[in-house]
Amino acid sequence: MSPCSQKIRIILAEKGLAWERIDVDLPAKANLSAEYLKLNPLGVVPTLVEDGKPVIESSIIAEYLEDKYPSPSLRPADPYAVAQMRYWMKHVDNKVHPSCGALQWPLVMADKLRRLTVEEQDRIIDRVPEKPRRERQRRLLKQGYDAPDIIDAVAIYEKTFRDLDELLSRQAWIAGSEFSLADAAMAPYFQTPYQFGWSDWYSTRANVADWYDRCRRRDSYQAAVADDLSAEKLTDLNQRGESAWRKIQAIIENMGAQSV
Repeated sequence: MSPCSQKIRIILAEKGLAWERIDVDLPAKANLSAEYLKLNPLGVVPTLVEDGKPVIESSIIAEYLEDKYPSPSLRPADPYAVAQMRYWMKHVDNKVHPSCGALQWPLVMADKLRRLTVEEQDRIIDRVPEKPRRERQRRLLKQGYDAPDIIDAVAIYEKTFRDLDELLSRQAWIAGSEFSLADAAMAPYFQTPYQFGWSDWYSTRANVADWYDRCRRRDSYQAAVADDLSAEKLTDLNQRGESAWRKIQAIIENMGAQSV
C-alpha cells in the first residue's frame, strides 16, 4: 500500500521490465530491521536492488530506471516539460507524500503499535532514523485524526487538487501531452482517498477526476496498484476510512468558512 512503491511498480510496468518483488511488512516495522537498514539507511520503501547495488528514494529510482531503460520513454523530449515534470515530482516528495502519510498512517499503521505497551511503542518509534518522522508518528499514534498534522495534510491535498485541476484544463497529462514520470508519481496518492472511500474529495474537480480515471485505466496501474488490493481489502479500508472522512469534511468546511 506504499504510494512510493506503487509509483515504481507503475514505472516498471510501463517499461515492461521483469522484476522480483520482496514485501516489507511496514505495520510490523520490518523496514526498521537491521537487515533492511543496511540496504536502506532511511528505513523507507521501496528499495531497488540491481546487480547487488541498492538504489533508494522513489523519485531517484524513477529517474534511474528512465536513464537505464529509456524505451519506452516516460520523460518528455522538451526541456521545459521536463522541468515541469520534475516540479510536480518534487511537490509529491515534499508536500503530498508526507500529507498522505499523515492521513493513512493512523488508519493502517497504528493498530499494531496500540496493542503494545507504551515502552514497547517508544522503543519501536525510537528506531525511526529521521527525527521529524519519529515525532510525527508519536503525535499520530497519540492523537490520531485530532493531530495538527491532519489539518496540514488536508490543506495540502486541497491545494494540490485545485492546482492540478487548473493545469489539466489545459493539457492531458501533468507534464504535457504524454503520460510521464510525474503522472506515475502523483497517481498513487489519489489511490489513498479512493481506497478509503473519500473519492468525493476530488470527483467534483472534473479535470482531476478525468485524469485519475485515465490513470486507473492504464494497464500499468491495474498491474501495479489495483490488482494488488482484493475486494475484501478494499471493503476493510473503506470501513476504516468512514470516521476519518467525517473529520476531513469538517476540516474542509472550516477552511471554507475561514476564507469567506
